Amino acid sequence: PNKLGGVIALVMSIAILFILPILHTNKSQGLQFYPINQILFWYMVIIIILLTWIGARPVEAPFILTGQILTVLYFSYYILNPMISKIWDNFLK
Repeated sequence: PNKLGGVIALVMSIAILFILPILHTNKSQGLQFYPINQILFWYMVIIIILLTWIGARPVEAPFILTGQILTVLYFSYYILNPMISKIWDNFLK
């Protein structure tokens, strides 16, 4: 319902995709050696599908809260993924 918040979220969702390759410091290039990150990847796919579905719903009571929760989960993926990769790299040393 807040237009400025929506614009900021839209810009951040695109900007984070440009910042992600700069932050990629994993020892391995693929996810095959990071089993927790594989689970997080599918978690992210489900969140994107649900956000797409919520975007098509009217701006009403249950959909607003669901969209806000899914948005927080969407951005938390980009925080959790590098942290878990670093923890997994340290675990494998």
